[in-house]
Amino acid sequence: MTASDVRDWDPGDGRLSTPSTPRSAAWPADRSPHPGAAQPPHPGAALPPHPGAALPPHPGAALPPHPGAAQPPMDLARDAAAPDWFEVVEHLREGLVVCDADGVVRHVSPVAERLLPGVRPGELLSAAGVPGLSAGNPGGFTYRGRRLTARPVALSDGRCCWYVQDVTDSVRRADALLAERARSTFLAVVGDKLGNPLHPDRAAAAVVRLAVPTLAEVAVLVLAPRAGRARWWRATRTDDEAPPVEHGVLPGGDLPGAVADGLTGVEPHAVDWLVEQAVDAGWLPESAEIGTAARVVPLPGRDAPVGVLLVARRASGSYDEADVELVRAFAARAGAALTTALLYRDQTEVADTLQASLLPVEPAEAAGVQWGTAYRPAQAGLRIGGDFYGSHRLADGGSVFFLGDVSGKGVEAAVFTGQLRQCLQALHRLESHPGRLLRLLNDALLETTQAHGQGRFATIVLGVARPQRDGGLTLTMAGGGHLPPLVLRASGAVESVPLRGMLIGVVPDPRVGEVTVRLAPGETCLLYSDGVTEARGGRRGDEQFGTERLVAAVTDCQRMPAPALAERVEQVTCDWLAQGDHDDIAVLALRATGPGGRASRHLHSVPVSPGADQRGEVDATATPTANDPGDA
Repeated sequence: MTASDVRDWDPGDGRLSTPSTPRSAAWPADRSPHPGAAQPPHPGAALPPHPGAALPPHPGAALPPHPGAAQPPMDLARDAAAPDWFEVVEHLREGLVVCDADGVVRHVSPVAERLLPGVRPGELLSAAGVPGLSAGNPGGFTYRGRRLTARPVALSDGRCCWYVQDVTDSVRRADALLAERARSTFLAVVGDKLGNPLHPDRAAAAVVRLAVPTLAEVAVLVLAPRAGRARWWRATRTDDEAPPVEHGVLPGGDLPGAVADGLTGVEPHAVDWLVEQAVDAGWLPESAEIGTAARVVPLPGRDAPVGVLLVARRASGSYDEADVELVRAFAARAGAALTTALLYRDQTEVADTLQASLLPVEPAEAAGVQWGTAYRPAQAGLRIGGDFYGSHRLADGGSVFFLGDVSGKGVEAAVFTGQLRQCLQALHRLESHPGRLLRLLNDALLETTQAHGQGRFATIVLGVARPQRDGGLTLTMAGGGHLPPLVLRASGAVESVPLRGMLIGVVPDPRVGEVTVRLAPGETCLLYSDGVTEARGGRRGDEQFGTERLVAAVTDCQRMPAPALAERVEQVTCDWLAQGDHDDIAVLALRATGPGGRASRHLHSVPVSPGADQRGEVDATATPTANDPGDA
């Protein structure tokens, strides 16, 4: 039985072997083996050097006896153990091509016949035109659309056997695995890069920059229109590592049809006209109309697409289904990042608007009064807190002024502060007397806190400043459990105003203290919150700043304008804190400017008019009311 006798046998690669042409014997007649001798060896084994020599057995066959042992008769050995070697080798997965010393093909196995149809027995191997079957170029090669590997094995007498294997499927699987790993790595980098920007503009620029060049040579991101205008960003591939990013705005009605469809959540399937629309929009050059492939993919948002991504590249790199799936996966991550950035922007705008309404309002300008303020919230990032100050002008030329502190810190305290300020803004039009106005404010706060179940309270100094003919000021103040004000006299002395009272927003009829203070021209009244006196710092870091240090800090500062004095109090307090935690800090200073004085805001000291009254004093008739027996 020879190789030519084998028909419809499985060669081991899952396919039937059916040689298409008859093959000549592997060896010429003068080199044919002795009758009864063993058949040719397994591929790769050396052929017997002379006729009649025993061939090595196929792997797994019984080993030949040790030299010198008694040999069985040749025909008995053949019948018992020796296989038909041509039948064995022609069922291997690898194809075999055996050549003699002159390079003439002497044997081609069925597998090699299928893989290398141009190789025929009796012809020179070099004439077959197979690039990988040459002594100087073994290894992997492509032949007639298949990926093959070839390795030569030298045989005796200068002969050679080529082992040829089809590795097309394994190479395809390896390439697919590498491509999937590259996609996964790319998407991981995208997720990491897009997780940082919380500003929509920076996030959009990052999206188009990441899309080039992996997904496209030109990437355009268009956000959903806002107020009738759509913003877009574009990145173009260049030789630089970071492609430049351009941006612009289009009216919502001028968007290309494909982009408008994408914003509704529909991914356009007809892509032939996308390039033309992108050229009309100015996103692609006119030369791109020929030989450019483009796709439009929506960017998923919360309820509707947050935008669309247009990618384009030359037709030589047209988008197959795997590329489109990668663009969609990229778009999903880009949509999530942009949705987060836009949500953060909306929340920031709301927070900024609310903060602007809750920030302390600078006192309104008034004749004969110079205002000075300083404010530092406990949480600097919020810019708002529980301390408040302000003023309102009265019809008779006076001014209502106030400084206070609500319970708590942060946003909740700031909201309660806003409610208190709104109440004051409305009530001062009905009542200008400080004591009665403070009681009205107490009733309003009680109603508000009880309705919301908040249980909040506040301390406050509320007063009315009226200018005098000599340029001085008369201050009538009511106290609601707040720290007493300080008066900086023209002599440099500092006096504490004996103002007492109960907390506001706790009981229906609180005891409210009242006092009247007269300021001579150039003298100042200083109001402050407990964030100043209770600031902890110093050498050990836990010592309170206290009223005594505050008095020492403002002593001999009578020539300082009100703004400079307020800023000085804030500065010495912060120096004492040494960047430590602190409560809200608020300072309000009122300075009598004198006749014709201007409420200018400057930081250097100014001299007092020589003719001005330097003395000033607390009005002897201003005593605590009967409702003020002491502190709350």
